Amino acid sequence: MDPFLDKYLPWFILKEIPEIGNRLYKQLIHRFISPENVLTAPKKKLETVFGISSRVIKEIHRCKSYLPQARAELDQIYSRQIKIVTLTDPAYPTLLKEINDPPPYLTYVGTLDTTAPCISIVGSRNATAYGLNTAEHLSFSMASNGFQVVSGMARGIDTAAHKGALNASGKTVAILGSGLNLIYPKENKRLFSQIQSTGTIMSEFKINCIPFPRNFPIRNRVIAGLSTGTLVVEAEKRSGSLITARLAGEYNREVFAVPGSIKSPKSRGTHSLLKQGAKLVENQMDILDELHQFVHVQAQVQADGKLCGNTEASERKTKKRTPLMDKNQRLVYKHLDSYPKHIDKIIESTRMASGFVTASLTDLELNGLAQRHPGNYFSLSEE
Repeated sequence: MDPFLDKYLPWFILKEIPEIGNRLYKQLIHRFISPENVLTAPKKKLETVFGISSRVIKEIHRCKSYLPQARAELDQIYSRQIKIVTLTDPAYPTLLKEINDPPPYLTYVGTLDTTAPCISIVGSRNATAYGLNTAEHLSFSMASNGFQVVSGMARGIDTAAHKGALNASGKTVAILGSGLNLIYPKENKRLFSQIQSTGTIMSEFKINCIPFPRNFPIRNRVIAGLSTGTLVVEAEKRSGSLITARLAGEYNREVFAVPGSIKSPKSRGTHSLLKQGAKLVENQMDILDELHQFVHVQAQVQADGKLCGNTEASERKTKKRTPLMDKNQRLVYKHLDSYPKHIDKIIESTRMASGFVTASLTDLELNGLAQRHPGNYFSLSEE
């Protein structure tokens, strides 16, 4: 048998057996050390495993019937040069192994780094400009301080988090709710390639699995399980990000939340987390103070003898230039904030003619000081 198949086929056969979920799979490996031992174990020994049913034992003993499916999946993985890490592999993420129902194995592309700590940054798919810029800035800062930024490669906050880490020349980990042969959403094809070249893209689903809605709560436990802490930037009351935060709390990991406007529904979920005891984040130091034992800042001795870490470099990069504006632009700029505002509201609040407001907004947008959104909404640009 091919060494690749010889190593991984038993893992895939055991996974194909109905009613063997991740929790029972972990118990079986803990009891029998390897899937090969599970598949050849006598009935009496299998019966000693807590929660196993006679039907599952029967299916284990007829495991050869699951060989074709397992072999077909492995053949596709091998042909696409996708890598596998199993629960008993030293390279399997240590923190993820601690949860009750870790994936028995993960398929991945890129480079697996088990030395650098991870922090997950998650939030709304339909994020505001404030949320996107905040996620990207905090991700840049955490990556600059040696953390791998974990997220789900979804639209919105997830995408901003991955981009922030990449902009810092740091590492980021994407956990997919689909198989590795399907990039979702499609517009993140370039982001997929960028992450693959410097970080890791992982999935516990079959290679051609489409992104079923039920997959995302399942993958959220991996995001939380991998990480020392989870940061929620924007989330509505009913949000997958809140599931990730809840799981992080259950795993005894730190939970962080960024406050937002009391008028924004995108902040209701994060404010709910804060009421429940999540740590409020105004800047990266609020996170670094809690996770200080994981920080790996590479400080440089400057000519003046002072130490300058990557956090300061991040702040210099994101520091906004002083706006240079005429009287009309200053007035319009004064009535903008981080949350998009309709042009009619801006005209009403500035008491200026609509033509002057439109011209000023165009100038501010061209100068990188304002950001236009669909439907004639405008906000401050935080780039």
